[in-house]
Amino acid sequence: MGNKLRYSEAFYSVQGEGKFVGVPSVFLRTFGCNFRCMNFGTDEKRDRWEQHKAGKKHNAEVADLIARGVHKTTVEFNDLPIIHTGCDTYASIYPEFKHFNKQAEVDEVVEHLLSLTPQGKWTQDNGQDIHLIMTGGEPLLAWQRLYIELFNHPRMRDLKNVTFETNTTQKLHDDFVDYLSNQNRFEITWSCSPKLSVSGEPWDTAIKPDIASQYYNVDGSDLYLKFVVATQDDFDEVTRAVEEYRSAGINCPVYLMPLGGRSEEYNLNVQEVAEACMERGWRFTPRLHISLFGNAWGT
Repeated sequence: MGNKLRYSEAFYSVQGEGKFVGVPSVFLRTFGCNFRCMNFGTDEKRDRWEQHKAGKKHNAEVADLIARGVHKTTVEFNDLPIIHTGCDTYASIYPEFKHFNKQAEVDEVVEHLLSLTPQGKWTQDNGQDIHLIMTGGEPLLAWQRLYIELFNHPRMRDLKNVTFETNTTQKLHDDFVDYLSNQNRFEITWSCSPKLSVSGEPWDTAIKPDIASQYYNVDGSDLYLKFVVATQDDFDEVTRAVEEYRSAGINCPVYLMPLGGRSEEYNLNVQEVAEACMERGWRFTPRLHISLFGNAWGT
């Protein structure tokens, strides 16, 4: 028996954010994250350390779900409520929800991922390929060695594009760097989404240019930065963060994405974010999946 990969959900959709908006993609959402991002969508400005000292482990909505026992009475992952504030993938980061996870060996994971594709393979008969998106949670937190086994699986040979959606705080293992740098079957993209103070995460633990530099220097890979923003203060923080990344030698596209896990919140600042991008030469990314499907699991 091999090691098992723990994941919250796997689904087929269109990429909703960043460089590959609109591309048909299979998403593998791993469980676990080093961040909580409790303040997204709230007026709170305290960082995580201050919240920890105050005994706060969950944002208000998640705390309410747990107090009402929703994590115990809900049967299926997809039936869990969608929340307005905090991390919109809360069920992939809080241990109270870990029993919803799937645990499967690599063979099983590969079969499940391929079952989601239109023709049971990554490259379709018309020559177009389905992307694989490693997301979370934080996909680089715990599973790097298993990813090598996953990508080397015989049924993954026609895979052409892999994107890691990461908060850009996790160091790559040496063997994983070696593997990624020496394989030439698929393109690697680092979709780096460092957290600003609007998330509630402290700057010194969220903004890690040395980590981004490690990703940036993986041979043959591509990297871009993507920031979730809502206000002028956030735009100014992006400027500060980008300067730190550029000082570390990272010169890459910068995307701004409006805050909002639901269309009601998302639509509040779409125009303002787009105008900030035009003013400063950044790139705008929508949350296409919100526009198409609303905020729902499996999209």
